[in-house]
Amino acid sequence: MSEKIKLSNGKTLKLANVLIQEVNLKESADFGTVVLQIENYIKSKGAMPIGPLIQKMVYNVNEEGQLDIKIYLMRQSNNFIHNVESTYTMESLIRVKNCMYVRYTGPENKIKFAYDKINLTAFEEDIELSNESYTIVVNQEDDNIIADVFVEKLSNE
Repeated sequence: MSEKIKLSNGKTLKLANVLIQEVNLKESADFGTVVLQIENYIKSKGAMPIGPLIQKMVYNVNEEGQLDIKIYLMRQSNNFIHNVESTYTMESLIRVKNCMYVRYTGPENKIKFAYDKINLTAFEEDIELSNESYTIVVNQEDDNIIADVFVEKLSNE
């Protein structure tokens, strides 16, 4: 039986020339449409998208005690794009050090187990985690995916 969730510690996520767009889940019609818009925007600026799509999620608890989740779609390009429109931001380098990292292989609808494994391991080892996670879908065939999940460790270096 193949390993479906492989956990590692102390990994670094490094991204270069990253175009970022926040996705409003209430307003956004379709993830696929937003991804296509990002890809077309990069191309319209004379650059080419490279690598897989990256999804960044930021979790916060608001004043009412409700969970507030912000989702950002990120795509690397072969060149830095200057003067991007206000709906986008551009970062020349994103480096997230000292991450708990999981390589997940399995059905797309079960990827939550990758996050569960990171959170459970952090709980058992008294590791404080960042409220940000990065998910990179490396490969997808039908409903099965291979994805990398990174969450920065804030304590227990």
